[in-house]
Amino acid sequence: MRGKWAAGISPRNFTWVVKEQLAVSERPGGFAPNHRRVRRQEEIIWLRVQGFNRAVSLLPSPHNLAAYEEGGLEWSHFPLPSAGDVREQLLELYENIDAWLRSGERVLLHQEELGDRVMGVIGGFLLWSNRLPGGAQAIAVVERLVGHQMGPVGRDLVTQAADLPSEPQESKE
Repeated sequence: MRGKWAAGISPRNFTWVVKEQLAVSERPGGFAPNHRRVRRQEEIIWLRVQGFNRAVSLLPSPHNLAAYEEGGLEWSHFPLPSAGDVREQLLELYENIDAWLRSGERVLLHQEELGDRVMGVIGGFLLWSNRLPGGAQAIAVVERLVGHQMGPVGRDLVTQAADLPSEPQESKE
């Protein structure tokens, strides 16, 4: 592959949450009926070129996981139930994201689309990891980064994350 396509294309709605470390987007290749295999391959190429080490899928199904493996990208799958108490799953996810970031990995988190669920999960991570002091700040920051309001589903996820035990961040001096 040569020219500008050799570098791939960025996933739709790609947004840095923690600069150069943690980002969110819609599922590489597009979501549901708009998903395209060729686009998925181009986006996985872009992720590798940008130095991403891992894609974290919140999808209920294993879609894209084999494609990540074929494309040389590590992956992790954390299917979150669509309703109910997900604190246990969030804690496991947050502990893993924290470990990956501390080890220098560059991580992309996605679901089908960049909507309330991804916004709530990432807002909850910012709160849980003590990067932001409160739920209201986490919601406001994520809304500003993504460019639209977080709905009740996302806000509920941030609230659930606020109840999780967390360890203070190590000093970055």
